[in-house]
Amino acid sequence: MSKTSRTSITMPSSAKKDAIVEIRAIAQHDMESGFRYTESGKLIPRDIIRTFTCSYNNVEVFKADFYPGIGANPLIIFTTIATESGMLEFKWLGDDGYEAVNQARITVS
Repeated sequence: MSKTSRTSITMPSSAKKDAIVEIRAIAQHDMESGFRYTESGKLIPRDIIRTFTCSYNNVEVFKADFYPGIGANPLIIFTTIATESGMLEFKWLGDDGYEAVNQARITVS
């Protein structure tokens, strides 16, 4: 099982209906490309986050796929439209069974 990581979400807790909402999501994950070797010459196994998704009231509104070239602690910045009050769920999936989930509530008026 992959190491655990911390995640952080930055977004407004409230917005006007149909407003554009900026969301910043970060996962603290060291990321290993699978192309490096230890000092003794052993290949270090790949350990990256492969997919990030954001669902808004159980509807996927954003998805990103990552590849070995992605840096450690990937920061994702994207927008969505504030359509209704509810829950946003953020999910990171990666190698070796890695999974991290975070949630944030938004109130739309």
